[in-house]
Amino acid sequence: MNTTPQNTPFKQTEIGPIPQDWEVKKLGEVGEFASGTTPRREMNERYFQNGSIFWVKTMDLNDAEIYDTSEKVTEIALKETSSLKVFPKDTVLVAMYGGYNQIGRTGILKISACVNQALTAIQVNKQVLNPLFLINILNYKVNYWKDVATSSRKDPNITSKDVKTFPIPLPPLPEQTAIATALSDADALIGSLEKLIHKKRLLKQATMQHLLTPKEDWEVKKLGEIGECIIGLTYSPNDVKESGRLVLRSSNVQEGVLKYDNNVYVDVKIPEKLIVRKDDILICVRNGSRDLIGKCALIDDNAVGETFGAFMSVFRSLFNRYVFILFQSSIIKKQIDEHLGATINQITNKSLNSFEIPFPPLEEQTRIATILSDMDAELSGLEGKLEKYRQLKQGMMQQLLTGKIRLVG
Repeated sequence: MNTTPQNTPFKQTEIGPIPQDWEVKKLGEVGEFASGTTPRREMNERYFQNGSIFWVKTMDLNDAEIYDTSEKVTEIALKETSSLKVFPKDTVLVAMYGGYNQIGRTGILKISACVNQALTAIQVNKQVLNPLFLINILNYKVNYWKDVATSSRKDPNITSKDVKTFPIPLPPLPEQTAIATALSDADALIGSLEKLIHKKRLLKQATMQHLLTPKEDWEVKKLGEIGECIIGLTYSPNDVKESGRLVLRSSNVQEGVLKYDNNVYVDVKIPEKLIVRKDDILICVRNGSRDLIGKCALIDDNAVGETFGAFMSVFRSLFNRYVFILFQSSIIKKQIDEHLGATINQITNKSLNSFEIPFPPLEEQTRIATILSDMDAELSGLEGKLEKYRQLKQGMMQQLLTGKIRLVG
């Protein structure tokens, strides 16, 4: 393997500069295209129940290798549905519709499977194109589809013609294989870390359930008995400025921690009560999505002294390290579901104050919080490493798939 960007002559093409010994071809020139169908749902018992044939839908696409599907169809469905066919291993799939978040998503079959009508199935000429190299090119250029998508349907979509005319750079086949192998190794590293994180999250949930099981000396208290719920700041668009006091909103709460990628600042006088303190619990209490009600984060050092918006509440008490754990458990999540309005996605401060929680002695609270905080710290470290691996792979793609770095045997 050599890195020779300085010595590699480049030529200008429709997709930009590429090495002289690479070609540019339309995808339709190097592959055969087909699409699938959905067997009639009303024939569930005959077509889906106890199915044995893998059947890929858009939700099964993972931008990587596919070994299983969420549904299977029966042999009868295959016989009675003329447009349903089985595609072989190494078929590359591309989603054609489902909105900007779905179009262009990919998968490569590592099983034989049928596909639904939202997908284009591509069987490449392996004498010219390595299918694993192709899926990496498609993933690298996923934003390409936003420019060619049409909106003849309710959601933007692409057509099989769009996919056929997709221009791809073609290195010599041995180099394609070397690139695909290098990127697959990076994917394997990322995948193993994702599995470890998933395992650690399940372990944390099991540990939390065990630690929060009430003991004989525990009490039951309402949140309103041990602390105070405070509703957030109401402000007008005229109050929003380029700088000033940060207003923490739902978008600042991600995976139980504060993020600062989407900030709003105001220049108004803020009541002292609405200035957040270390370890306040910031809670989403109103939102267009019911699923987001109750998501929360502890106020960290970066947010101390800021404020929060009217769709948020803060819970303030001397026991927040422990209470925050309860907000991540089914104990409070269940009560949120019970108190949600029928037509308005919100929980009131009155509801929050009424929530009942198991309340151990302070020493036990500290022990529980310490154990789970240590697990959170480990998860945070693994997630940080995962993000670095993903960035590393993105950098590899940018270098390898443009020929800036050559893999030479």
